[in-house]
Amino acid sequence: MIEQWKNPDPNISKINKVLVIGITHNLQTKRIFELGLVNALEKKGVRAVKSVDFFEKSFTEVQKTEEQLNEIENQLINAGFDSVLFTTVTGLENKMTTIQSFKEVNSTFGNFRDYYYDNQHLFYEDSNPQVYQVYHTETALYCVCPGKERELLWQGFIDIVDPYKMEQSVSDYVKVLMREFKKQEIFVND
Repeated sequence: MIEQWKNPDPNISKINKVLVIGITHNLQTKRIFELGLVNALEKKGVRAVKSVDFFEKSFTEVQKTEEQLNEIENQLINAGFDSVLFTTVTGLENKMTTIQSFKEVNSTFGNFRDYYYDNQHLFYEDSNPQVYQVYHTETALYCVCPGKERELLWQGFIDIVDPYKMEQSVSDYVKVLMREFKKQEIFVND
């Protein structure tokens, strides 16, 4: 968890039913994420539904107008939802370990003796560059309550470092979310 914000409204903890939406063009990733989060929420006594089960496939095929979003909000209210939780990847960054970064700078500057002395251990160790990826994500919980104009209830930013298995990354992400929801008392059903 990099950063988060919680609405100071004391009614935030009175969420009864939430629609979970993973925003991605990758349907398999969307299904895995939504299923993982819905299962975790339901274990805590929160009624949760995957967007892939609620909406028709065509829901994300075209952009929506403000009027269409109002109709969707009314549809959600009529189905008993009082909140929607969105998660999306907002960016990807390639990172390099400090040691590898220093090695690259050191290879550009200095003299033969310094360079050889500082890097001779590479003859004896794994010399693969230590580069990894960081996915920046955002999760936002909105109220879809009558009289509250899609009010933001909670927002968090999580970095996923060097994910290599989708299921494990989703599991880790959900654990971080659930821990923060508990700390912030987002769902009183805990």
